[in-house]
Amino acid sequence: MSRIDTSKVSRWDLHGREYVVRVQRTGAQRTLRCDTCGWRRGVRFLPWLKAQEHLTQAHQATVDPSNRRASATRPPVPGH
Repeated sequence: MSRIDTSKVSRWDLHGREYVVRVQRTGAQRTLRCDTCGWRRGVRFLPWLKAQEHLTQAHQATVDPSNRRASATRPPVPGH
């Protein structure tokens, strides 16, 4: 059975665009990588919180897609 060592944190901005930071695990170290801007950071503690902070500060992406209420009120994507 293979081990999952990569996860992601995704958020939407108010225009409906999705931003993703991938969290890759190697032992106790985690590496964060933003799919949008290429930002990278090595962290040991609270990697998902650091990923969320990056999405908020760099991309103003604050809507959590895993939150059912937020998903139901997701802003429309322009042109759709």
